[in-house]
Amino acid sequence: MERWQNRVAAVTGASSGIGAATVKDLLKANLIVVGLARRLERMEELKAQLPAEQQKRFHAVACDVSSQESVDAAFDWIIKELGGVDILINNAGIFKAGHVSIMNPVEMQQVIQTNVMGVVYCTQRAFKSMKERNFDGHVVVVNSVLGHSIPFTVGDNKPPIMNVYAPSKFALTALTEILRQEFKGLSTKIKITSVSPGLTDTEIVPEQYKSAKIPSLKSEDVSSCILFTLSTPPHMQVHEITVKPALGE
Repeated sequence: MERWQNRVAAVTGASSGIGAATVKDLLKANLIVVGLARRLERMEELKAQLPAEQQKRFHAVACDVSSQESVDAAFDWIIKELGGVDILINNAGIFKAGHVSIMNPVEMQQVIQTNVMGVVYCTQRAFKSMKERNFDGHVVVVNSVLGHSIPFTVGDNKPPIMNVYAPSKFALTALTEILRQEFKGLSTKIKITSVSPGLTDTEIVPEQYKSAKIPSLKSEDVSSCILFTLSTPPHMQVHEITVKPALGE
């Protein structure tokens, strides 16, 4: 991680879960970190818990990634105050339980807008910042195992409740590959990595999964994967990391 010392990393969805864990790990690695999330107060609470030296390197900025206007305002601030974005961690995402066949399309659109277009908006701004400065940065997309395969969950007359969440993650799998080819085709050495965790104990996990006590990862487990891919040398690119909880015997 030495080449990233004092570089600027932007982390979306930084108010809790994987985003908050990643913020902490990046600060420990001596980066300047900008947390982007709708819940500014939660990021301020996180900042207050950090050691004084790390507090100086953490900037909490209110941002709703589903809004291009909000994303532009946040990245304009980063560029003006910190000079640019060197690392982008696309972590923000939402889940709304329901069935595609009957739920309100407006709710499903919110999932698509946040989980897919949020990545597009933020990556466009980060890429522009990196390319203008001729800097070989790194973009990480927090995907999901549901972005690669969908388990057959119908049983006891209970259909799956994930509706468009899995399709939004499938979109990220394709989007990551498109961006990888574009970054190369546009004459840059910017790297991009998809990190696909299995069930992770975060706020967006439906209560029925938590109460079922299904084995799950911790946010810190996923953050460690993100830090690993960032630690790789410039000539090495990790395309995909898939991490699942150990099921035990």
